[in-house]
Amino acid sequence: MAINILPAGAPVGAEIRGVDLSQSMGDAAFEAVETAFNEHGVVFFRGQSLSPEGLLGLTGRFGEIAFNVFGEDHGLPDYPGVVLISNIEEDGRDIGVKRAGARWHSDMCYSAKPPRGTNLCAREVPEQDGLVLGDTCFAATHTAYDDLPDELKAQIEGRKAIFDFAGRERAQVITAVQRERFPAVTHPIVRIHPHTGRKCLYVMRDDCTGIVDMEDGAAQQLIAALADHIIRPEYVYRHRWQAGDVLLWDNCTVQHLAIQDYALPLRRLMHRTTFAAEASPA
Repeated sequence: MAINILPAGAPVGAEIRGVDLSQSMGDAAFEAVETAFNEHGVVFFRGQSLSPEGLLGLTGRFGEIAFNVFGEDHGLPDYPGVVLISNIEEDGRDIGVKRAGARWHSDMCYSAKPPRGTNLCAREVPEQDGLVLGDTCFAATHTAYDDLPDELKAQIEGRKAIFDFAGRERAQVITAVQRERFPAVTHPIVRIHPHTGRKCLYVMRDDCTGIVDMEDGAAQQLIAALADHIIRPEYVYRHRWQAGDVLLWDNCTVQHLAIQDYALPLRRLMHRTTFAAEASPA
């Protein structure tokens, strides 16, 4: 079957048809998938039956597995690198990271070398009377940059934002050990995508605690203005999940937000992997 790429009708997002991810993907097919990934920022496959081994294998085609700190407590047993994202409880314990992604962010922006992308495989999707809940929204950071006034583009060119692991309220309590493991880092407010060459805004509320060489009040005002600009409705693709979906997103091209409109007994279970960047972000 030929591979078909169906754009989602938003600045990011495309469905890929004609690929069975449970089967080995040839080099030509993977090249087509990776090209779509770079171009659209978010790509997804419907109706897949992908094992944890298959998920890790697919992720590894895009880059080395990047281990997320929350996988240490909520990893899939026997599958290092697979993190459980879930509201399910067993024996009084959360089996996965609960309320993950409740605020707009880019994965692991607190690390010195943020990951290239993330892969999410939908095992269980909450549904209420036929209505699917738990959507995920993706905002196009490259389009948001393109639409900035030239004066603001000049103002932020070459500037770096400060990212702090402890800056954002998280679903899990941040320990003193984690604070020590992840000291504050800086990243360019304008990142150059390593494959497309497009300029992307890399700033968000909470995670960004300041801007290098800028007075705090002015920095906070600029961070808020840019963060709100990125998530304007015209830049957002909203994905409605189906069980069996496999979706990958580019952490430079998009920021994302998980809609928290469900609760037990409605269950949500996702398997998540992350893949590293090839080089330090520009």
